[in-house]
Amino acid sequence: MISFDESHDSSKVKQNRNLLGESLIPCSTEPLTGFFRDGLCRTCSNDTGSHTVCAVMTEAFLQFTVTAGNDLVTPRPEFNFPGLVPGDRWCLCAARWLEAMRAGYGPPVVLEATSEKALEVIPFELLQQHSVK
Repeated sequence: MISFDESHDSSKVKQNRNLLGESLIPCSTEPLTGFFRDGLCRTCSNDTGSHTVCAVMTEAFLQFTVTAGNDLVTPRPEFNFPGLVPGDRWCLCAARWLEAMRAGYGPPVVLEATSEKALEVIPFELLQQHSVK
């Protein structure tokens, strides 16, 4: 049952819509991604990183993020994390995607699986320029 506060919280509604204003589609279930590990790039107030950008991993981005202090390559079985390889889809923090883009390593984005909440950090035009199906 939805509480009164939840039913009137516009951030909860927006997070379930993609950049095209439609229902958010899954980014990936294998590997299972998302702040809630439900395959969706949606967020909440506890998600300080705003894991809202569905990105397709590239070798260049994976190497960049390791050197930037966020190793997404090494498997971490204790966290049920298989490690990512090029071609995997993953819900990235909006600020990390933007940082990578500015450094020349931004991975492609799946607009239909990226939350509208990413627009609080990244301009739509930039995400659209780097989109893939």
